[in-house]
Amino acid sequence: MKRLCLGCGCLLGLLASSLCQPQPPGFLFQNQQAAPPARKAKKVWTNDDFPDRTPPPAPPAAPGPRKPAKLDVPFVPTPMEVVDVMLQLAELKRGDVLYDLGSGDGRIVVAAAQRYGIKGVGVDIDPVRIQEAEENARKAGVTELVTFRQNDLFQEDISKATVVTLYLLPELNLRLRPKLLRELKPGSRVISHDFSMGNWAPDKEVQVRLSRVFHWVIPADASTLLLEPETAQAGSSAPARPASAPLVSPVSARAPAGRTGG
Repeated sequence: MKRLCLGCGCLLGLLASSLCQPQPPGFLFQNQQAAPPARKAKKVWTNDDFPDRTPPPAPPAAPGPRKPAKLDVPFVPTPMEVVDVMLQLAELKRGDVLYDLGSGDGRIVVAAAQRYGIKGVGVDIDPVRIQEAEENARKAGVTELVTFRQNDLFQEDISKATVVTLYLLPELNLRLRPKLLRELKPGSRVISHDFSMGNWAPDKEVQVRLSRVFHWVIPADASTLLLEPETAQAGSSAPARPASAPLVSPVSARAPAGRTGG
C-alpha cells in the first residue's frame, strides 16, 4: 500500500509540473476547431484603382506628296514658232515688262529676256510648272531678269506690265478681259495665242500654221469696252479683223536651253 501511494504521488507531481509549463494552443482541446480569422473590411473601389488605359493619340502622319493644284487650263506648250510671232507683234523694247499669265514652263518669259533683255514675270498656279520655269531660266542665264510666281492669275497684280501674253481658253479670256482693261495702262499690249476677246476687236490678227495670234492695245478710254455686253463668242474670229493683218509664215527659232513651254 505504501508503494502504491508513492507511485500515485509521483504521477500527480509530473502531471502538475507539466500543467505549469507553457503549452501550445489547443493542448487541452486537440479536437476543437481553431477560431476563424477576423474578416477584413470590404474595399471600396474608386477611379484611382482603374488607371486610364486609353491608348495615346497616334502621332501626326508624315506629310505626303503635295497635291497638284486645280488647273483651269491644261498645260499645252506654245510652239516656239508661235512664241516668236507673239514677241514680234508685241514690239518689245528696252524698259518693257512682260507678264505671261499661265506661263507653264516659262518659255515666253525666258525667250523675251534672252532676245530683248527685258524683265518678265510668269504667273502659274501649278508649282510643278513654276519649278520647271525657274530651272529653264537658270539654264538660259536670265534669272536676274525673270520672276515666276505661283498664283491665281485673277489675283495677280498686273498693273506694272506693259505687255501681257496669254494662252488660255475662250471663257478665261472673257473673264480676264475686264481685269486687263482696268489694270493695264493705256498703250499696253495684249497678245493671245489662238483665242480672241469676244467682241473686243483685235488691232492685229495673224496666222501661224494652224495657230492664230491676236494683238490688242489698251485704249486711253476703256469705259465703252467695259460696259459692252460680250455677245460674240470668245473662240470665234474677232468681228472687226483689220484688212491689213498679214499672214505670218513660221519663223525658225532656237528654243532656250532646257525643256520649255508656256
